[in-house]
This record gives sequence, C-alpha cells and structure tokens, in this order.
Amino acid sequence: MPASTRRKSPRYGLDLDLSVSYSLPRAGLPAPASFRRWVEAALRGRMRRADLAIRLANDHEAQALNRHYRGKDYATNVLSFPAELPEGVKLPVLGDIVLCPSVVAKEAAEQKKPLRNHYAHLTVHGVLHLLGFDHIDKKEALAMETLECEILDSLGIADPYTVIE
Repeated sequence: MPASTRRKSPRYGLDLDLSVSYSLPRAGLPAPASFRRWVEAALRGRMRRADLAIRLANDHEAQALNRHYRGKDYATNVLSFPAELPEGVKLPVLGDIVLCPSVVAKEAAEQKKPLRNHYAHLTVHGVLHLLGFDHIDKKEALAMETLECEILDSLGIADPYTVIE
C-alpha cells in the first residue's frame, strides 16, 4: 500500500502530492517523510504545485523496467518516467521515479557514502529528470550536476561527485 500525502510545504510554498510505495520490506529504507523533504528541496522555486510517485522496487522489477524502457537488462539505481500528458492538458503531474534499494546500497558502500545521502542524491537526480534536465552531453551533465550539488548542499549533504578514496 503506497503512502500518499498531499500537503503544502510552509518551507517552500509548494503544494506537493507525493506517493511512495515499497515492493519490498521497508526496514532500513527511507521513510516517505524523507523522500518528501528531498523532493521539496529539488522543486523549490521551480514549481508551486506538483504530483509525483516514488517506487522502491526489488531487483526483478527494476531490471524489468530498465529492460523494457531503456533496453538495458540489469537493475539500475534510479529510473525517471516523466508524465506524458495530452497536448493542452495542464496538470501538475510530473511522473514517476523508481529506485532499486539493492543497487543504491551497493553503490553507497562502493563509493563510501552514507546510504541516506545517496538516496537523497538519487531522488533529487530523478526529480530533475522529471523536470527535463538531462546529462546526455558534457554541458548538460555539468549543469545538472551543479544543480544537484546546490540542492544537496541546501540539505546539508556533501557533493556526491567527490570521490572518496
């Protein structure tokens, strides 16, 4: 059962309808309130109203989605699915973000980053994709990474692109 909340954020003046669902046990995974905080930070100053869903998927589900939508047959850390609304329809629906906890945990350990910070980074990254940001070429990647770092800094989270040896 997804945890769904709609409320105004006094911090950011944002009316956010966020649904968070888990396809695996929640133990050790961020709570919906954490995802809300990270999404709000990513949307601050960019939108006044938004509707999106976050799904924490098991390996099988994440792999199936990655294979179907990207042609890559493996589970990946984060997938973003921007809403495709009919022309002329003006709704605040952004789309869906899918995170794969086993991949996120493996990456955080390999990169020697706090797991919570890695979830925050990937959530912000996913939201920016929903807003149309991308990292296909170097210029776009630099712009997106810079914005991610600014948003994460506002949350007290260090630059996720700094390599820890």
